[in-house]
Amino acid sequence: MNARLLIVEDNADFVANLREILEDLGHQVRTASSCEAALERARGWVQVALVDLRLPDGDGTLLAERLKELEPDCEVVLLTGHASVESAAAAVRAGVWDYLIKPCATPDLLATVSKALRHVQSQSEKRELARRAQRAEKLAMVGTLTAGLSHEIRNPLNAAGLQLTVLERRVRKLEASLQQPLLEPLTLVRDEIRRLEHILRDFLQFARPAPLTLNPVSVSELLSRVTALMSQEAEKRGVTLSCEATDTGAVPGDGDQLRQVFMNLTLNALDAAGPGGRVAISTTVSSEWLHVCVDDSGKGVDPSMRDRLFEPFFTTKAQGSGLGLPISHGIVSQHGGRIELGRAPLGGARFEVVLPRR
Repeated sequence: MNARLLIVEDNADFVANLREILEDLGHQVRTASSCEAALERARGWVQVALVDLRLPDGDGTLLAERLKELEPDCEVVLLTGHASVESAAAAVRAGVWDYLIKPCATPDLLATVSKALRHVQSQSEKRELARRAQRAEKLAMVGTLTAGLSHEIRNPLNAAGLQLTVLERRVRKLEASLQQPLLEPLTLVRDEIRRLEHILRDFLQFARPAPLTLNPVSVSELLSRVTALMSQEAEKRGVTLSCEATDTGAVPGDGDQLRQVFMNLTLNALDAAGPGGRVAISTTVSSEWLHVCVDDSGKGVDPSMRDRLFEPFFTTKAQGSGLGLPISHGIVSQHGGRIELGRAPLGGARFEVVLPRR
C-alpha cells in the first residue's frame, strides 16, 4: 500500500536516510523540522507521521495530540533516542500508534509503518461501510415515501399544467397590449411546475433505479454528443467547454444512463467553474478500465464536504434536489465501476468515472 508519510525530525542526515528508504517503497514523503511546519504540511494529507520526541519548538508528544486533532484518521509513530517510562506513558495518553527507539532497525521501522497503514486503511473501510449503510437506509426510506406520494403529487401537477395551458390559450385571444403582463407570470408558473416535475423524476429514479440494458457503448462518441448538447449551456454561462475523448473502443453499458451521468457531472462542473472558467472532459484507458475525467477550474470541493457529496439530499445549490450525484453514483456502481473525487489540473475539482472495459 503506497501511502502519504510525514517525517518530523530536525536531524537532516536521519531524515534523508528515512526518506530514501520509504520513497524506494513507493510512499509519498514530506518532511518538517519543527512542530509548526509539521502541522502545516500534515493538513488534509498525512496518513502516518513519524515524529521525533524532542523538537526545536516543542514536544513530540504534544505535537502527536495536535496532529490527531487536525487529522483524526492519521496515526503517529514517536521516535526517540532517550526512552523512559514517563515518555512512553505520555505517548500512550497522546494516542500514539507506536514508539521506536533511535536508531531503529529498518525492518522494525517498515513493520511499524506497515501496521499503522493497515490500521488507517481498516478505519477508512469501516467508515465507508457505515456511510454505505446510512445511504442504503435513506434509500429504503425514500423508496417507501416515493411509492406512497408519487401518484398523489403527479396528479395535481398534471392538472395544474393542463389548466395553465388552457389559461394561456385564453390569454392569447386577448388584445396584444393585454397579453404581455399576463403571460409573464404564466411563464414563471410553468417553469416552477417543470422544476417540480424534475425533482419528482429524480426522487423516482433514485428510489427505484431502472434496470440496465447492456449493449456495446462507444464512450468517446457518447462524450462527443454530451459536449455538443452542453455547449450552448456552457456558452450561456461564459464557460469554455472542451472534450478530448480518444477512441476507447466499446464498453458494456446502458448508453442512456451513462449519458445522464456525464451530463450531470458536466453541468455540475459548469456551475463550479463560473463565468470565465474552464471545463475539460478527457479519457484514458488501461487493460481493464476506462477512465473519464470531468475537470473544472473552480474552487474545488471543501474538505469538510467530501464525505457527504454522494449522500442523498445533500446539496450546496439553492435549488438542487441533492440527488444528482447519488443517482450518478448508483448508475456507475450498477455498471461495476466507481466515481472518484480528486484535484483537477485546472485547479478545481476532478470527478473521475472508472468503468470496466469487460
